[in-house]
Amino acid sequence: MADRKPIESWLTDMDGVLIHEGVPIPGAEAFLKKLRDSGRPFLVLTNNSIYTARDLHARLRRMGLDVPAGNIWTSALATAQFLNDQRPGGSAYVIGEAGLTTALHDVGYVLTDHEPDFVILGETRTYSFEAMTKAVRLINDGARFIATNPDNVGPSTEGALPATGSVAALITAATGRKPYFVGKPNPLMMRAGLNAIGAHSETSAMIGDRMDTDVLAGLEAGMRTFLVLSGVTQPQEVDAYPFRPSQVVDSIADLVDLI
Repeated sequence: MADRKPIESWLTDMDGVLIHEGVPIPGAEAFLKKLRDSGRPFLVLTNNSIYTARDLHARLRRMGLDVPAGNIWTSALATAQFLNDQRPGGSAYVIGEAGLTTALHDVGYVLTDHEPDFVILGETRTYSFEAMTKAVRLINDGARFIATNPDNVGPSTEGALPATGSVAALITAATGRKPYFVGKPNPLMMRAGLNAIGAHSETSAMIGDRMDTDVLAGLEAGMRTFLVLSGVTQPQEVDAYPFRPSQVVDSIADLVDLI
């Protein structure tokens, strides 16, 4: 680690790192302020595809955290960029919310249930049996299957909620077709984010609260990785993984002095 170049750019997860159940984690405001004051490129990443970057900017601002919309990178944005690179001007049947549909519209995609090029599964709080049935039939008819992220559960104030990965497993069981997951831990999302801010992996760091998505994605993208223990992964779980983060800290507050 001593031979590595100084960190010039930062990527950080949102839930479990900056906020927890709608409340800022101590140190998050100071970390973001120091990033803004330093002028160093940074991105706040999230696998949640429900909200647009503008929505998340407004939500974070209400919590007292100032993150410009241009510094927010979601799995919905990464998915739209991936599809635009793969098949520009394509069509898709979408299960998801405004974050995903807006991102697809912005790259010129047509949303339809008539012979779409893709079935795209994203996050929503209202998964319907009717929509899933239609997705199954369209995939069986030849549509390619894409999912924004592989998370099986998502957080809520009432407890865990079924998320994209769980619904994708249901559709896979019905069709025999596995989706291509764009979000973390796919390093594609990280590299696209780095490109968006003109950063390089060898001088960038990823901060996350999950070993299986954040740390793995940062590691595979060639970045330095920091695991915070303020979210999903617990201290006793770290050694169970065959890979390790560059450093484990209690929270984002422990990283303020590294900027």
